[in-house]
Amino acid sequence: MELHRGRLVDHIHLRTQDLPAMKRFYKAVLAVIGVPVVEGSIPGHGDHFYADELWVDVGEPASHVHLAFQAPDQETVHRFYEAALTNGGRDNGGPGERPYHPGYYAAFAYDPDGNNIEAVFHGPADRSADSVVITFDMPKG
Repeated sequence: MELHRGRLVDHIHLRTQDLPAMKRFYKAVLAVIGVPVVEGSIPGHGDHFYADELWVDVGEPASHVHLAFQAPDQETVHRFYEAALTNGGRDNGGPGERPYHPGYYAAFAYDPDGNNIEAVFHGPADRSADSVVITFDMPKG
């Protein structure tokens, strides 16, 4: 297994009551920003899927959080928003500049469980590296 890390958060765990709907939604929106979704099952814990730091499985009650994903440009923000709306998401603010800081360009949608999902482009920036790559073996389940 290979993860790309570079931020503070190790993982975000969402619980859902409709795993197929959430999987369809996240496969579509995360594909737009180049993040693959991996499906799995762990004995005693059931089915799940993950995408780097995001982990989603079945549970009650469903989670309600705000997740913001980095987009490399404004066009990607638009594509992310359209993918959300055509895959079970609901509008929570179309693509456009926001007042949070100059150049903050974002779009918002609710996922099938009502989580507030955002794609944001902060403007051109230099990175010291694309990501930090961590490779490790995952036990097979």
